[in-house]
Amino acid sequence: MANEMMQRNDMFADPFFDNIGRHFFDDVFAPQQVRGLKTDIEDNGDSYVAHIDVPGMTKDDIHLSYQDNVLTVQATKNSNADHTDKDGNLLMQERSYGAMSRSYRLPDVDAKGIKASYTDGVLNVTLPKVDKDNQQDHEINID
Repeated sequence: MANEMMQRNDMFADPFFDNIGRHFFDDVFAPQQVRGLKTDIEDNGDSYVAHIDVPGMTKDDIHLSYQDNVLTVQATKNSNADHTDKDGNLLMQERSYGAMSRSYRLPDVDAKGIKASYTDGVLNVTLPKVDKDNQQDHEINID
């Protein structure tokens, strides 16, 4: 009966309150889920500056590209924790894998002038603007 009440579909259903419990319990019982790369993007007139949270990664785990007016950030993390005792006996071994990706439409960017740095879990990308006639696709290296 309780499941039927939670799944009701009538004209008095309120999407906010119907989904609030789902969001609360998702955060409590599955906190390891990543809901995207948290990002702040500023338009400084002559450039865009993006600050993207990528905690727990190294710069080698992150790949950036700019193509067709879209900045794409991909982050992949593989880890392997090997727990052996003093005699070399394997007691426990854990492996994990995670991948995140996000794209941002940022038009009129000078692809060759894009700069990226990674410090304290935050990826900072500066994308200078250019005239539409001078646009090109470009891979971006992280300093």
